[in-house]
Amino acid sequence: MAVFCLTRRELLKLGGAFLATSALGIKIGSAATTQPIVIGLIWPPAYRPAPDEAKMMYPTGVKYIVTGLGLEKLTPEGYDSVIPKVANAAKELRDKGAQGIALMGTSLTFYKGAEFNRNLTQSMHEATGLPCITMSTAIIEGLKAVNGKHLAVATAYQDEVNRRLVAFLNESGFQVDSIKGLNIELIGEPEKVTEDRLMALCGDVCRSAPNADSLLISCGGLVTLGIHVALEKQYELPVVSSTPAALWAAMRMMGHSGRAPGLGRLMEL
Repeated sequence: MAVFCLTRRELLKLGGAFLATSALGIKIGSAATTQPIVIGLIWPPAYRPAPDEAKMMYPTGVKYIVTGLGLEKLTPEGYDSVIPKVANAAKELRDKGAQGIALMGTSLTFYKGAEFNRNLTQSMHEATGLPCITMSTAIIEGLKAVNGKHLAVATAYQDEVNRRLVAFLNESGFQVDSIKGLNIELIGEPEKVTEDRLMALCGDVCRSAPNADSLLISCGGLVTLGIHVALEKQYELPVVSSTPAALWAAMRMMGHSGRAPGLGRLMEL
């Protein structure tokens, strides 16, 4: 049986129609609201609060509500164990007042390829009737926005997950010139990675890819926003990283511009 997938344009129209009829008085295409936009975040671990990056990027005008899936390991087997929970998690957030849903897990959503990611997005929409997006879709949208084609890629992952990321990026129209991961398996460990360690990793992949036009940092657990500007200055490449890209794309899905000046090239667009 064929699975019907909405296009990105159709999802944007859906989100606009939803907001236009909302009793909350949100103005489409503008950050001005009488009530905050409410975005539901589905995290891979059992619980993670709204990230500090959210307040840095959008200090007003948006509220986040969260739920988790209970992922324990950043492995294909781990992802398989929690994917069946995604639709119910999305419904839970809808019932708590979410107006749109973002699935916050890059490897969780790219590990079976581009079609799987599209179908996962569609399943959340069908379960909730809301506009929905995944973190993998967000990084693709971010890379396209900065005109990325040849990528230097830094990740938290082990080799098998990196291999699947390369396949997903290739399917999505990008060439990976260099990729290196931190070989992390346990959920929660990426959050402990220091900015200095991330800067060193990103330096390694940038130096290994002299023809790269963009730097991708993949893993929603890595805390990256604080090093965007420094990396862009040092390597003269736009930076797209998982959590900031997901927050940016979710806001755009809800009719906001997504702009957050001073935090990197993507957020300046």
